[in-house]
Amino acid sequence: MARSISYVTGSQLLSLKRRPNIAIIDVRDEERSYDGHIAGSLHYASDSFSDKISNLIREVNGKDTLVFHCALSQVRGPTCARKLVNYLKDVKDDAGIKNVLVLERGFNGWEASGHPVCRCNMKPCKGESTSAEVA
Repeated sequence: MARSISYVTGSQLLSLKRRPNIAIIDVRDEERSYDGHIAGSLHYASDSFSDKISNLIREVNGKDTLVFHCALSQVRGPTCARKLVNYLKDVKDDAGIKNVLVLERGFNGWEASGHPVCRCNMKPCKGESTSAEVA
């Protein structure tokens, strides 16, 4: 059962994204709409995260690694990751989730590093991404 939370860099996440057993959880609130997102990520806004944890567990069925992030991954991302770990402990079911990670520097750091960003408005995101461009 996932009991601890680790951090992952953007470069490490790029490698992990190739695996079919990973899910990226974006817990930003309204800024996801206008800032873009990591392709294929699931959106669970932090302001309602606690109420929707059971929905998340169903949606990530078959995934063993979850990577959380918010804008900077300093408050909302780690807080939601901890809420998930506590929930799994309380229900005494790990749901097959072995690793709970937080993206260092969050979405802002991801984008600033030039990693691919998706600007689609589809729900759920189909995973099409474009490289971030610095003007």
